[in-house]
Amino acid sequence: MKFFDRYPLIDLSELNRCVLCHEAPCTAACPRGILSGDSLRSLYFMNGMGALEKLHELSCEGCDAPCEKACVLNAKSYPVRIRWILNSLRGGGREYFEDLKDKPESDLSSEVCGVPLENPFLLSSSVVASSYEMCAKAFSAGWAGASFKTICNFPQHEASPRFSSISSHSNSFCGFKNIEQLSDHSVEENMEVFRRLKKDFPTKVIIASIMGQNEEEWTSIAAKCQDAGADLIECNFSCPNMENRDLGSTIGQDPVLVERFTSAVRRGTSLPILAKLTPNVADMVPVALAARRGGANGISAINTLYSITGVDILSFVAEPEVHGHTIVGGYSGQAVKPIALRFISDLSRSHGLKGMSLSGMGGIENWVDALEFLVLGASSLQVTTAVMQYGYRIIEDLVSGLDYYMRAMGFKSIPSLVGIARDTVVEHNELERDTVLLPRFNQDLCIGCGRCSIACYDGGHQAIEFDLELRKPKLIGSKCVGCHLCRLVCPSKAIDVAPKRISRRNP
Repeated sequence: MKFFDRYPLIDLSELNRCVLCHEAPCTAACPRGILSGDSLRSLYFMNGMGALEKLHELSCEGCDAPCEKACVLNAKSYPVRIRWILNSLRGGGREYFEDLKDKPESDLSSEVCGVPLENPFLLSSSVVASSYEMCAKAFSAGWAGASFKTICNFPQHEASPRFSSISSHSNSFCGFKNIEQLSDHSVEENMEVFRRLKKDFPTKVIIASIMGQNEEEWTSIAAKCQDAGADLIECNFSCPNMENRDLGSTIGQDPVLVERFTSAVRRGTSLPILAKLTPNVADMVPVALAARRGGANGISAINTLYSITGVDILSFVAEPEVHGHTIVGGYSGQAVKPIALRFISDLSRSHGLKGMSLSGMGGIENWVDALEFLVLGASSLQVTTAVMQYGYRIIEDLVSGLDYYMRAMGFKSIPSLVGIARDTVVEHNELERDTVLLPRFNQDLCIGCGRCSIACYDGGHQAIEFDLELRKPKLIGSKCVGCHLCRLVCPSKAIDVAPKRISRRNP
């Protein structure tokens, strides 16, 4: 199905050169009114149908591409091939889009602990949800709500700088480290923000993330948040950056403390309670069960991982350097998504947690990431790092991409998606291990690079011969164990799976 192709007619390396400009000059320069910058952004976030929708019936044919002349890359190198990308997009998917757009829009409404959401997407508790102005802008853009930056009674002492990252070749974050602390506004100032937001955006959901130094503070802050109009309370049991080592993730690693402080919050509020848990544990389920015993209605997971992203090889100080030192900080972004999905799966499959709401986070950048959390059991989704890099505007493609997927697949609502992949995750001894699926080469797509042969010989089972004269690979079936490393390294996606299973059952 074309919907699931990653736009095979489009050179993704060229698309990834686009820097996703603010108020893109290419759009302003188009004499035909094509939203070229917005279309490129939708493609970047894997929303090909949304990109086609922005083109309407407009075409780049016969145009001398003033958009490319306006591209900001022109000043330093050469412009993105905008006209070619948009023409390729139209040629590759227009017919399928025409069939799909006539289907009714999906119902993207969801819930968190029984509180209705207009869509599953929330800002997670962080700098991206730390003031009235920021939340108002996000709500106006289409976010369903926000978990406000954690409210506390004790002063914050921020470091500068406080971020570092691991970046891909296109300079996007693969992983992101922060040593950021909690809200630097007083409890009273933040309560005023809640009151203003509820007055101006009554349909949006406000989650009050809180942290106390003792049971009395957990109770009193929760009560104040409820009085100010919060819809839910989220207990921050997971921040890794606390000056006081007895707070944050230290609590989240101890089921006794989690139960005690959750109970304290319950004494202060009748609102639903989320326990935000740390991934810096071997098993999150016992901690989640403790939160449930304390009165929590749901779990938020995951917060950030303990990390050091790198070391400056000239100064020999780990990053981010603060006057010659750093600390172990919280790691987020796309790199942590596999870990986040693992914990969501664990929580979703636990019988003891059945019926609890799961709010998933950790590496969500596009609608495909979001979908993976939903099908493993989360009913709401929280995002920070992608917003820090790309802005609140990503909500458009999160919503649009998910909607088009649901139309294509026949899903009518978010609840019909939640948890449908849950039972595909099994224990080690339940996995079928008696047959082999062999790879199959598509010679029409093969570019003759030989990467499959190198990987198989040096990292696999020497099961691929490579003809240097013809520059073609050939499988040695008797040696192949079906590990599919070759498929992962192939740059042209020219290797798929043979339909026949081969039995390799031991005698």
